[in-house]
Amino acid sequence: MKRETLIWTVLLVAAGGFLLYRSATVGVGTAYVQQLDDHWTGTNSIDAEIGVAQLSWPRTIGVWIAALFTLGILSFLYRDNPLYRVCESVVVGVSAAYWMVIGFWTVIVPNLLGKLWPAQVQSWAMPGLSPVREAHWYVNLIPLMLGIMLLWRLAPRGAWIGRWPLAFVIGTTAGIRMMGFIEADFLSQIRAGIEPVVVFDSAGEFAFWDTVTSTIMLLSVLACLVYFFFSFEHKGIVGRISRVGIWVLMITFGAAFGYTVMGRVALLAIRLEFLFNDWLKIM
Repeated sequence: MKRETLIWTVLLVAAGGFLLYRSATVGVGTAYVQQLDDHWTGTNSIDAEIGVAQLSWPRTIGVWIAALFTLGILSFLYRDNPLYRVCESVVVGVSAAYWMVIGFWTVIVPNLLGKLWPAQVQSWAMPGLSPVREAHWYVNLIPLMLGIMLLWRLAPRGAWIGRWPLAFVIGTTAGIRMMGFIEADFLSQIRAGIEPVVVFDSAGEFAFWDTVTSTIMLLSVLACLVYFFFSFEHKGIVGRISRVGIWVLMITFGAAFGYTVMGRVALLAIRLEFLFNDWLKIM
C-alpha cells in the first residue's frame, strides 16, 4: 500500500508540475472570444496575439471546471474516492435539474398551461401563442389533476394517491413503446426476412453478391428458428442446424455489444480530445 501511495504521489506531483509548465508557456485552459456580427464567438490564441480577440474569463473558468470534473469521473478507474462521488452527485443533480427545466418549458407550459389559460401564458412566456382557447380545452384538466395527484407522493400522508397517475403513465408509456417496438423492430425484421433470395438489379441482370447476402440471411434466420424450436430433440440434422443458429446468435450479440462499446469509446475519445486540445492545448 505504501508503494502504491508513493507511486500515485509521484504521478500527481509530476502532473502538477506539467500543469504549471503548460500554464506558464501556453496558458492551460484559456479560452478566447471575438466579436462577429454583434455577438461573441469562440476563437484561439492566435487571434488574441494579433489583437482581434480577447480572453474570456467565464469560458476559461468553464473549461477548467469541465476538465476537473472529467478527471474526477475518470478517477474512479483507480478506486472509489470522495472526488468521484462529489463529481457524480453534481453531474446527476445538474442533469436532473436541466431536464426538469426543459420539460417545464417544452411540455407543461405549451401543452398544459397554454391550453388551459392561453391568454395569460401568451402575455407571460409565449408571445407567439394564440390567446383563444380550443373548443374542448377542459379536457386538459385531466392531465392537470393527474399531475397534482402525482406530486402527492411528496407529502408525508396520502402518498398512495400518487399510485393512480403513476400507473396511468407507466401503462400508456408501455403501450406506446410497444407499438413503436413492433413497428420499428419486429415488423421490420420480418419484412427484411422475406426479401427475394435471387436478386436482380435495376437493369434486370443477376446480382451475385446481393443474392449471396440474401441467401445467408435466409439460412441464418432459419437456423435461429430451429434453435428455438423445442418440439423435437436437438439431435442429428436438427442439432447441427441449431448449433449453426447458436453461432449466428453469438455473432449477432457480439456485433451489438461491439457497437455499444464503440459508442462508449467514442464518448471517451471526445473527452480525451477536450482534455488534450481545449484544456492542455497539446494537440
